[in-house]
Amino acid sequence: MPKSYLKAVLKPGQCANLLLKTLGGRVEFARDGLAEIRIPASPDLCQGGGLIGGGVLATAADEAMAHAVLSCLEPDVYTVTLDMNIRYLRAVRSSSGGEILARASLVKKGRSVMVAGADVLDDGERLVAIASATFLVTPKTS
Repeated sequence: MPKSYLKAVLKPGQCANLLLKTLGGRVEFARDGLAEIRIPASPDLCQGGGLIGGGVLATAADEAMAHAVLSCLEPDVYTVTLDMNIRYLRAVRSSSGGEILARASLVKKGRSVMVAGADVLDDGERLVAIASATFLVTPKTS
């Protein structure tokens, strides 16, 4: 699944990842334990105070880290997030044409558990959050 999924999710207008599609996000690349995801800093993603919601930043980080992990998996396995930690460093305002960028890398590759980290940046390339997560690697079931 990982290689065919990654090929599908990289296509323009992809429907392989409906969460990213709903957020207007896109996977820039996912290979060799690295991944980048962009999500528009849209007013639709703001909380009541007019800032991009923390859950959106966490989703960007989680998706980027998951794609970094997926880029290293064999076809007969998949992954799920076991736990994730995120530290918010600055608020993000929505902006016309602005984007949130999540850059992730694989920290440790194990047979059944992998660890990844991510930096989340605003459209000015300022670091707005840092995250780490543990992923379970498990055989694909029918």
